[in-house]
Amino acid sequence: MANKNLKAAGAHSMAILASLVMVIPIYLIAVNAFKSRAQASAMSMELPTEWHFENFSTVIAQGKLWTSFFNSLLYATASTAITTLVSAMAAYVLSRARTRGRRFLYLFIIMGIALPINYFTLTSVMQFTNLNNTRLGIILLYAATQIPFTVFLIYGFIETIPKELDEAAIVDGCKPLSLFFLIILPLLTPVLATAAILNFLGVWSDFIFPLYYLNSSANWPMTLAVYNFFGQFQQDWNLVSADILLTILPVIVVYLLGQRFILSGLTSGGVKG
Repeated sequence: MANKNLKAAGAHSMAILASLVMVIPIYLIAVNAFKSRAQASAMSMELPTEWHFENFSTVIAQGKLWTSFFNSLLYATASTAITTLVSAMAAYVLSRARTRGRRFLYLFIIMGIALPINYFTLTSVMQFTNLNNTRLGIILLYAATQIPFTVFLIYGFIETIPKELDEAAIVDGCKPLSLFFLIILPLLTPVLATAAILNFLGVWSDFIFPLYYLNSSANWPMTLAVYNFFGQFQQDWNLVSADILLTILPVIVVYLLGQRFILSGLTSGGVKG
């Protein structure tokens, strides 16, 4: 009994320590976003003596955050919708197909999870297709790179759905598209929500793809806007903190609202794969 209590205390201590490692930087950013320039220069954990809410209006105006916010929202939403739908259809076909090459094709797709991206070749492809420095190009790029993990996630969930359900629907006269969209797709709601949230958070937080493939500031997402803003106002830690806080706030909100879907989707689909 004593050993169990000791292990539980150790596990709780590790969890608290890990939480502090994650929470303290966010807390520092949050409190310094409301301080004056002189007070924020120390980057201390003390609460502001005077709350400066005008920091946020200054950041929005000078950092052109409205445009960057809508760009990030467009990239994350559009690429997530494309990835989730395409991956769900692919995972269903790969799960139900009885051909010999089905398993090979599935493994070939999910290899994209582990294989590194060849940026030289990818840049050549983007230039050849005239998708470089375009909103459509970055959306398709995000969708393509998110598909391997999403197929892997949804495939495991579909394997838990009985095939007899498909057979019963076909006997009743249900055609392939109707079978998928009317019967299978509603059953995938937990894992689709999980995939959508993870993809949305990943796209919103990404910095590398916009840096390489978006040269025009009018197409920049929030991550590049913060980078550019820091270069101009690196001495004003109150404004930089306010900028960072506005960037990570949507991520925190989406995660808090969707964490139950993430847990249920991962555990439900984690039985087979």
